[in-house]
Amino acid sequence: MARVELWYLGSLSIVALILLHLDQSRYTKVEESFNIQATHDILKYGVPTHNVYLKLKAQYDHMSFAGAVPRTFIGPLILAAFAKPVVWYGHLDGEQQQMLVRGLLGLFNGLALVGYASGLLRAYGLVTAIWYTMLQASQFHILYYASRTLPNMFAFGITTIALRFLLPDPGSVQLQARRTRLALYLLTLATIIFRSEIALLLASHCAYLLLKTGTLNNAVSLVRAVFLPAILSATVAGLLLTVSIDTFFWQSRSLLWPELAAFLSNVLPSKGGRGASAWGTSPWHWYFTSALPRLLLNPLLLLLPLWGLTTTLRSSILDLTIPSMTYTALYSILPHKETRFLFPIVPPITAAVALCAGYITTRRHRYISYNLTHYLLVLSTMTSALLSTGLLLPLSALTYPGGHALTSLHALSLNYGPQPRITVHLTNLALQTGVTHFLDEPSSPMHARPVLILPGSADGRRPTLTSTRPTQWVYDKTDNETEFLTPSFWSQFDYVVVEDPARVIGAWDIVDKVPGLGKPSILKPDLGRGLLVLGPKKQRREDDALSRLTEEMYGSVGKWMYGIVHDVVREGYGVDKVLGQRWSWTKGWWVHWGLETKLYVLKRSESGIAP
Repeated sequence: MARVELWYLGSLSIVALILLHLDQSRYTKVEESFNIQATHDILKYGVPTHNVYLKLKAQYDHMSFAGAVPRTFIGPLILAAFAKPVVWYGHLDGEQQQMLVRGLLGLFNGLALVGYASGLLRAYGLVTAIWYTMLQASQFHILYYASRTLPNMFAFGITTIALRFLLPDPGSVQLQARRTRLALYLLTLATIIFRSEIALLLASHCAYLLLKTGTLNNAVSLVRAVFLPAILSATVAGLLLTVSIDTFFWQSRSLLWPELAAFLSNVLPSKGGRGASAWGTSPWHWYFTSALPRLLLNPLLLLLPLWGLTTTLRSSILDLTIPSMTYTALYSILPHKETRFLFPIVPPITAAVALCAGYITTRRHRYISYNLTHYLLVLSTMTSALLSTGLLLPLSALTYPGGHALTSLHALSLNYGPQPRITVHLTNLALQTGVTHFLDEPSSPMHARPVLILPGSADGRRPTLTSTRPTQWVYDKTDNETEFLTPSFWSQFDYVVVEDPARVIGAWDIVDKVPGLGKPSILKPDLGRGLLVLGPKKQRREDDALSRLTEEMYGSVGKWMYGIVHDVVREGYGVDKVLGQRWSWTKGWWVHWGLETKLYVLKRSESGIAP
C-alpha cells in the first residue's frame, strides 16, 4: 500500500514537468493566438451585456483579426472564469496573467494524464503504472504543449479522461457499460466543441467495441444501450453550448458552429481553394514513420508492442493500439499532417509500451535476456528524459524572438523617461512568435508619468503626493507591403520591431538585436578544412555560434559545457597527442547550430540623420 501511495506522489512529476516547461518557455506562437487573445479579452473587458456588437468590435481582438477559420470561445471562457479570482486577488500583471491561464490549462492536462496512469494501475497493476509515468515524463511534445492554448490541447485533457474510462476495470458489467457511455460522451463532446478529427477516434473505438462483442445481438444491444445515448446526448449538449456561445461572441448573423466551419474549410474547401493542404502536405506514411517515433522519442519503444503481441499480453495490447492505429490510418488519408494531430493517441500507445516493459520487469530475474532488456529500457528512458528536458526544452525556448523583443522594448523605453504615448510597429515575425495582448503593458510600475505633484513640508511631516498616469502603448500590426514603401507610414512610430532594418524609411537607431534559434547545418570535412585555410577568425565564428547557443540555454554552465565538448569531441586530443599530432574523433565533421539575429528593435533617431 505504501508503494502505491509513493507512486501517486511520483506521478505528480508529470504535472511538475509541465509547469517547468511553461516556466522555461513562457511565450506563445501564432497557432495559439486566438485562444490566448480571447482569454485576455474576457479577463480584461468581461462579457458585454448591452451594446454587444460595438463593445466586441472596439475591445476584442477577434473582431479585427478573425483568423483563417472561426474557433470556439468555450475554452477561453473556462480559463478566464478560473483565472479571474486569482487575477483580482493577486493583482497580477499581464505576463503573470498569461502564465496563470496557461498554467491552468497545463494543470488540467497534467491531472488528466495522472488520472490515466491511475486507470492503468487499476487495470494492469503498479509496475505498469510506474513504467507509464516514467515513459510519459521522458517524452517532450506532450509536456511542452500541455500548457499551450491550442484547440488540440483543450481537447487533449478531455480525450485522455475518456480513454481512461475505456481501460479495463475490475468492476461489474453494468459499471463498465456506464464507464464506456461516459467515455463516448466525452469523445463526442470534444469533437463537437474543440476538434472535429476526434470523430475519427470516436469511430475507431466504436468499431473496435462492436467487433469485440462477437455476435450481432450483442452488437445491437451495445448500440442501443451505450452508443446512441452517449453520442446523441453529447451532440445535443455540445451543439447547444458551442452554437449559442460562439454565435454570440462572433456576432454571426446565422447560427455558428465553429468546428463545422473549420472542417468544411480545411477538408472540403470551396472551389479554387486548397483547404488545409495550403499549409503543406506530407506522404501518407508520415504519421507512422516520422510523427509517432518523435512523439515517443525513444526508438526502442516502437518494438515493444510488436513483441508483446507474441505473449499473453496480446489481448491487452490490441485493446490499446488497434483503435489508435485505426485513427492514425484514417487521418493519414488527408494530405496535410501535423504532429499535434496525434496527441490524443499518445497515452494509449505509451500505455501499451508500459505494459510490455512491466511484463519484462516482473520477469527479469527468470531470464538473462529480460534482465538485459529491463536495464536497456531504464537507460534509454533516462536518456530520453535528459534529451527532452535538458536539450529540446531550452532549444525550443529560443524560438520566440517576438516575445523577447517586446519585453526588451519595454525595458529599453525606461532609458528615455516616461512618455504619455508610445506607438510601435510590429512585424509579422514578432506577432507570430510571442507578442500577445497580455504583454501589451509593461510590468514595471516605472512606465508611468507624473501628472500632479503636491510637494510636502520641509520637515517631512507632510509627504509629497504624486498622481501618475500609465504610458499609453499603441501597437500597429500592418502587413501591407505597399504602405511600407511610403515615408509617412514609418513617421508615425516611436519604435519599430522589424526583421530587416534596411526596409525602414527614415532616421532610426538600432537599440537592440533579438536573437533566435537558427537552422542546424552539417559542416563537412572539406568545409572544415576550407575554414581553416581561410583563417582562424571564420573558424572561431563557427565555434562562437555554438558557444553562444549553449550559454543562452544553460547560462555560464553552458559555456563551460561547450568547452569540454569542443576539447573532447571536436579536437579529440587522444593517444596521438604524445606524438605531437591532433586526431579528430569526428574526422572533420561538425555541426553548426547557433543563434541568429531574428528581429531588430529600432527607435526614431533624435539626430534626424539616417544610419
